[in-house]
Amino acid sequence: MKTKTDLRSILQRIDRRGYKAYREIQGTYQFDDFTLLLDHVQGDPFAEPSRMRVRVDQARAGFPPDTYQGKNREIGLRDYLTRQFHQAILQVCPRQRRGTGRSGLIQIDAPGQEILLRTSCLINERFVEARFKVGLPAAGRSILAKEALVMLFHELPQIVGMSLFMKKLNHRLLYEHLEVNEDQDALRQMLEPSKLVAFVAEGSCLPRMSGVDDRPLEEAAVLFRAPESLQFTFTLPTSGEVTGMGIPEGVTLIIGGGYHGKSTLLDALQRSVYNHIPGDGRERCVTVSDAVKIRAEDGRNIETVDISPFINNLPYGKDTTSFSTPNASGSTSQAANIIEMLEVGATALFIDEDTSATNFMIRDRRMQLMVAKEKEPITPLIDKIRLLCSERGVSTVLVVGGSGDYFDVADTVIGMEEYVPKELTAEARRIVTEVKTQRSSEGGVSFGDVRDRIPMAASIDASRGKREVKITTQGTRGIGFGTNTIDLTALEQLVSPSQTLAVAKSLVYLRNNYMNGLRPVRELMAMLERDLTVQGLDVLSKRSSGEYALPRRLEVAGALNRLRSLRAKYAEQTD
Repeated sequence: MKTKTDLRSILQRIDRRGYKAYREIQGTYQFDDFTLLLDHVQGDPFAEPSRMRVRVDQARAGFPPDTYQGKNREIGLRDYLTRQFHQAILQVCPRQRRGTGRSGLIQIDAPGQEILLRTSCLINERFVEARFKVGLPAAGRSILAKEALVMLFHELPQIVGMSLFMKKLNHRLLYEHLEVNEDQDALRQMLEPSKLVAFVAEGSCLPRMSGVDDRPLEEAAVLFRAPESLQFTFTLPTSGEVTGMGIPEGVTLIIGGGYHGKSTLLDALQRSVYNHIPGDGRERCVTVSDAVKIRAEDGRNIETVDISPFINNLPYGKDTTSFSTPNASGSTSQAANIIEMLEVGATALFIDEDTSATNFMIRDRRMQLMVAKEKEPITPLIDKIRLLCSERGVSTVLVVGGSGDYFDVADTVIGMEEYVPKELTAEARRIVTEVKTQRSSEGGVSFGDVRDRIPMAASIDASRGKREVKITTQGTRGIGFGTNTIDLTALEQLVSPSQTLAVAKSLVYLRNNYMNGLRPVRELMAMLERDLTVQGLDVLSKRSSGEYALPRRLEVAGALNRLRSLRAKYAEQTD
């Protein structure tokens, strides 16, 4: 193995040479307290920054086994060390750009409010490893070796020293991070035996700073209080008893006036499929892991989906049992979104009427009298929501502010008043008894079929020009996939750009390894989930990358379904 002296000598020798000469430093170098691995050196100052790793022997790093043994402890520690590395970068390198293009940049995959399994940091009984990017400095396209020496020999050792050694970290905060993560995992496991979809602890802070800032609102935030009739108490592994509001399985309505906290509660629930960091305000809020937010999505592509449970009898006899369109309406897209998520195992649906198609949600008595059922192709959700629960075991949490007809189908009604929840189930049932809607149910005697679809591998093409795989991402909102663009805006539970990248890579991985014209989407997603769990996220790439965060199979399937080139057939079909 080369030494840091060798690296210094190379940098001094290539000073002021053309930028491509930086590639001479690629390799592995032993520093005093760590090993530096330069996996890929960029060929241009405007190109993607160089990929590097630092590895510290556990004998030096000094992390005791109880900080990383067990899956949730390991994930928690990897997340915590990534955050420490990121904070160290901000302290040591406040001036990130020093030269042309990306010169001077030191960057690690910075986590948000959620604790996710990431590839930015690894830890085991042998070593701790951080993966990051460095923009090697240049003036124009001439190497600035003196700046590079400062970055690699002065700044990087400081960053490593501040973040990857147990003795340099705040032990209390580290263990708090691990224990909060562990408690959330344990609490989520308690939901199903208690027949709950979600749990929100007393004292939680649900409001966020803004629509683009997911940190907790600090001023004037009303802390959560659970109505006595919906209170549950659980005993957690590290923090003991916690009391809060449980949302039961079945059909739950969240009602109330505008600006009283209905959507704030639903937003917290949909984000609580993930664990949250200490101080987030939602670190005692959990939701079943297979819950998914459903919304209308005008213009989306739909490929071979049986939407007949919701839409049938189209004019001119168009078939809805194998429905495809490049430009779906709001109601059609919402129907397809539900069917597609049921296909891959969603157990709970979250729906807000503000982001739903009105004609998909309800058809009131007057409209039923005006337009006969045989002339209306859409069966509204209100007439299928109970069948979803009774036949398929799928719960629904629904925010409504404009249709009391849903009282007829609700198991639980939660009213929000100035951000404080009250259980109003008894009051809703009294109103149902006293004020009849007189509408007729149009849902039939069964929900309908959810059929397995098989994607065709040839339609999952990430190539562009001479490149076999060309992938770009736009935060959590989109993927450039070969010559296609996948719009992810409606997949609201993607919370990290690193998840987006992993979703895109997962599509390529599935195409190359498992799509054989026989396996349905459901089976493909199960195989992906197994591989990512057993082999880790590195299975998605031939090279080490610190840029992946674990996505759910629901979002991977959601991206697949929104790929406009997708072609699929039903499992029972033959070629």
